[in-house]
Amino acid sequence: MEPVFRTLEIVASMVVRAAGTTITFEGLENVPARGGAVIAINHTSYVDFLPAALGTRARNRRIRFMIKAEMQDVRIVNFLIRHTGTIPVNRQAGARAYAEAVHQLRSGELVGVYPEATISRAFVLKDFKSGASRMALEARVPIIPCIVWGAHRVWTKDHPKQLRRKKIPFTVRFGRPILPVGTAAELDAALKHQMSTILREVQVAYPHPAGEYWVPEGLGGGAPSLDEAKKLDEAELAERARRAREHH
Repeated sequence: MEPVFRTLEIVASMVVRAAGTTITFEGLENVPARGGAVIAINHTSYVDFLPAALGTRARNRRIRFMIKAEMQDVRIVNFLIRHTGTIPVNRQAGARAYAEAVHQLRSGELVGVYPEATISRAFVLKDFKSGASRMALEARVPIIPCIVWGAHRVWTKDHPKQLRRKKIPFTVRFGRPILPVGTAAELDAALKHQMSTILREVQVAYPHPAGEYWVPEGLGGGAPSLDEAKKLDEAELAERARRAREHH
């Protein structure tokens, strides 16, 4: 039953209703009813894990998310990590988290991974890390692409949170399972191709007013291009490193 996880699901559903948010789920039949699978999610928001998790819940499945280890320093978050099967990731030493993720997959769990690792300021797919593909190959489980769109309008980088009742719609689409065959590079390429295709289809179908900051440049929006977003990411990393040097 996992009472802590169930409580989180109830609270998440209540928060979604309170905000007036409607979530459209597509491709739920692609989420396996049983057995392990990597759920590969695009990353545009601090809250895109929530609609993805509610999507798999509609199939009576739960996602074991991978989360940066620093979140264990927050007492309540650490409590939730320990009681929901969440996998902490130390970015300087990720082997332990990787091994735990493979173990969970082999045990029949769904493991949620962001192949881009960090939020895309351009709201299109960045370069992928190979972790999702390597896990799938080692555990011999499929990868399920998952596109979440709309959550970035609620909370993303460089823009204020919109947590009040805004009635912002979300779309969650699960793509066809990608079988664990070939090399990690080949699996990565197949994953990125399918996720890019789905993301574009979802974005085009979703209202995209010209000039809005949350609309990608390619659809006439005000979001930065991939190159501009990359420079912003590099500046953020440099500033983070500077602060870390000063701290030590």
